[in-house]
Amino acid sequence: MWNFLTPPAFKAELPAEKVDSTYKSLRWQVFLGIFIGYAGFYIVRKNFSMAIPFLGEFGFDKGELGIVLSMNAIAYALSKFLMGSVSDRSNARVFLPLGLVLAALSMMFMVVPVVAFGPENKLWAIVLMTVLNFLIGWFNGMGWPPCGRVMTHWFSQTERGTKMSIWNCAHNVGGAVIGPMAAYGAMWFGSWFYGAESQYYFLIGTYVFPAAVAMLIALLAYILIRDTPQSCGLPSIEKYRNDYPKNYSEKSEEVLSAKEIFFKYVLNNKMLWFIAIANAFVYMVRYGCLDWAPQYLMETQGYNIKEAGWAYFAYEFAAIPGTLICGWISDKVFKGGRALTTSIFMAIVAVFILLYWLFSDNQSIVTLSLIGIGFFIYGPVMLIGVQALDLAPKNAAGTAAGLTGFFGYFFGTAILANIVIGYVSEAGWDWTFLLLLGACALAIVFTMFTYKDEKAMLSNK
Repeated sequence: MWNFLTPPAFKAELPAEKVDSTYKSLRWQVFLGIFIGYAGFYIVRKNFSMAIPFLGEFGFDKGELGIVLSMNAIAYALSKFLMGSVSDRSNARVFLPLGLVLAALSMMFMVVPVVAFGPENKLWAIVLMTVLNFLIGWFNGMGWPPCGRVMTHWFSQTERGTKMSIWNCAHNVGGAVIGPMAAYGAMWFGSWFYGAESQYYFLIGTYVFPAAVAMLIALLAYILIRDTPQSCGLPSIEKYRNDYPKNYSEKSEEVLSAKEIFFKYVLNNKMLWFIAIANAFVYMVRYGCLDWAPQYLMETQGYNIKEAGWAYFAYEFAAIPGTLICGWISDKVFKGGRALTTSIFMAIVAVFILLYWLFSDNQSIVTLSLIGIGFFIYGPVMLIGVQALDLAPKNAAGTAAGLTGFFGYFFGTAILANIVIGYVSEAGWDWTFLLLLGACALAIVFTMFTYKDEKAMLSNK
């Protein structure tokens, strides 16, 4: 591992009278850092979805663009799993901003395939788009694991569900502004770069403007984040709150080898595999709706970029109250039960997908359906991540979450939501909606496979 990524050494513990005030101050400082930092990743994450309708005007078809789109998810899936292991052995304060800066730089270069190659050299343009979108996905995979590391070290298990539901809204904040940034970035800065060639303005709004903002966010995240309490002269969170989970041991504070993380705590965990498979279908719904919404709305509803951008915004922003409510229901109503909460929310998502499909000629119902899907889909996304953190010791948290993330992004997003839906939609959008409804059902089935074991685990806690 590079030396600058090595976790900082533990410091001598502060005097007892300073521990409480310092802990309270730093806990919320690092929470703000990972919230802002993770939101920044989503500003340079799925921007290609907003560019798809305009790239079609350059002669690129949906199948080709679906393959490019899938590279982001494939890379993210691999990176979240593999870089999760690196993150478990790295300084979160450095690891997160580094990934964000690299993702932003890769995003800026997405203008090159269109401007330098264009439709005249379509094959080379597609190849370069594919490589760059892969890099964007890979560097984005460096966002979630260090946040998981910070959460497990600064917040104890009994408070983590609620705190995670709040933090999880970061990607909705970041994702929600992509649409408006694409529209207004093109309006404000497009002419600065391309003068009267307005066909290129979307490149500034979707790629360059968000990337510049993300770099500033990376600097702010570095200023705010701290790696572990012990590196700041504080006791472990379990000692500070006297909140020791069942699987806690002093070894949880040590940096484990990659072999220990993978083979002792992650790959032999049956519950993790069930929620990983369920996550694939949850993510198929999440990104099957989100990634293709601009194309669907502009193609079948006649939306312009501003209208599609605000619909995209509404989908993401609706997730914030939905995620918070989902976390509260899971903690307070079902007493930590994630499986039943996830299943109920996925059933409601299916209802809104059905409305989205059956009333596709009604702009108001389509927009309301997108809001409903966004409101209910992100709760299950968050809860599966919380389950992964709960099922492994905190020094293996990034890898455990990486396994569920790998299934979500590789199988659910890249294969099913991007490639399969990209080609199926060529035969008609009806087939797309049938696939999404089937994914809701399968997500419920695999989630409920964990219900009995989860209930037993909670009763023995």
